[in-house]
Amino acid sequence: MPNNLNAMSDFWIYFSMGLKHMWNMNAYIDVLFLLVLTVPYEFKSWKRILILVSLFTSGHTLALMLSVFNVITIKVNIVAFIIPIIVLIAALYNILSSGKSSKKDSITFIAIVTALFGLIHGLGYANYFNNHISGKPTDKLLPLFESSLGFGVSQIIVILVALLLAYVVQTLLKLSKRDWILIVSAFVAGVVIPMIIRSEIWVK
Repeated sequence: MPNNLNAMSDFWIYFSMGLKHMWNMNAYIDVLFLLVLTVPYEFKSWKRILILVSLFTSGHTLALMLSVFNVITIKVNIVAFIIPIIVLIAALYNILSSGKSSKKDSITFIAIVTALFGLIHGLGYANYFNNHISGKPTDKLLPLFESSLGFGVSQIIVILVALLLAYVVQTLLKLSKRDWILIVSAFVAGVVIPMIIRSEIWVK
């Protein structure tokens, strides 16, 4: 029984680590990305949203594993530079495609962007993860998956809030879906462009 309690305690510690990472004020860029990722969709598009969330989480977990086993590492300042660029690409894609009539449009492009964001984000998160979890790479596998599960749940929460907000704005305020996409995407672009300009990567 004590072993089961310890296992549950350890699970909650690592699950919470992934869950709380999304709510870290320094990680608000993750929320912005999920916002531009979700804004073109509605609750009825849950299958497409699930595909995108799965790609994000899978890319994040794969990159985290590669980093834990020292297959690939990346400097924090490079991650901090690439991530807002990917968010900007997603926001601009929304802006440029929002006026087009959709006939079962493909999600191929945004799926690639999402997977790429997950990979880069996972490499960045690995620095935080490795600083908090000690031991051999194999010892970190279970905490890694438990942390990734928490991170996946936090994504779902953010997406549900974003979808609910979109529903309220478009239903109660009678704002068109196209206008909502443009407003949200332009706002996110306006936030990340200064981040790119002020990036430490420009400093020699």
